[in-house]
Amino acid sequence: MSCPPAPIATPDVARPARAHVRAAFDRAAASYDAAAQVQRQAVQGLLAQLQASAWPVAVPVLDAGSGTGYALPLLAEYVAAHGSAPCSAPHLLALDAAPAMCQRSQQVLARSAQRGGASICADLHALPLAAGSVGLYWSSLVWQWCHAPTIAAQARRVLRPGGVLAVATLGTGTLGELAQAFAAVDAHRHVLHFEEEASLRAALAAAGFVDVRVQRATLTAHYPSVRAVLQALKAVGANRVGPGGRTAPLGRAGWARLEQAYERQRTAQGLPLSYQVIYLLARAGDAVPPESSAPTTPTTPTTRMHP
Repeated sequence: MSCPPAPIATPDVARPARAHVRAAFDRAAASYDAAAQVQRQAVQGLLAQLQASAWPVAVPVLDAGSGTGYALPLLAEYVAAHGSAPCSAPHLLALDAAPAMCQRSQQVLARSAQRGGASICADLHALPLAAGSVGLYWSSLVWQWCHAPTIAAQARRVLRPGGVLAVATLGTGTLGELAQAFAAVDAHRHVLHFEEEASLRAALAAAGFVDVRVQRATLTAHYPSVRAVLQALKAVGANRVGPGGRTAPLGRAGWARLEQAYERQRTAQGLPLSYQVIYLLARAGDAVPPESSAPTTPTTPTTRMHP
């Protein structure tokens, strides 16, 4: 499978280059599921938020950043129970920028007993979908890697009026324990820049979303050692931090300071690593802002259909 090059979009200097993020997740495809305990909790939390909203949803459903496809069967079950009348298009659209993740999603779709699905290898910043073609836009723990105004505008463009957006992303304070421990070592950036809730609300409003609902949750994993913390982040592809990151090895002395600082935060369960999850629900307004209505730079996505 080939994957189209990421199109040029509005610069986002606080985040790693999208090509680097895509490569990291491509490498993590085989190890992701075994290490993704928090990521799965976030999916379950977002599904609970969607169900609590009681908003009707329609197909097709776009899983934007589908990864290994964990959410796909859950979404299929949800739409079967809560969705409106089906259409002739595939019910599930699994989209990811990393080719290896797309392959994993394909395998999930191929095993699915649902009416059909399609996997698409493409960038969330330039969705290769027609305007108003999606009933539910779903994305779990992907937006933190992206430029929020751009992907919010893209989400609104592909949603039909009244369509539902359901997003779980990460806010400020995420990986705070790790950042605090690294602060005892040097002044480099060691965790990703995470958005403020207000910035996310503003991005949704500017894109033309209404009825915005926001909920927050703290999800915490525990590990036996600092090395296990870093290995877990690498296993899920979350080891890119963007500009300001350290390029030289820590060295023995730096590693010792890191371990000593993190050990001061140890609990009975182990070394904590917290994720500040922001759940966003919204509906697409009747009007699309002019800047959101124009298609982005065309791409030629790789798509696989499953009957």
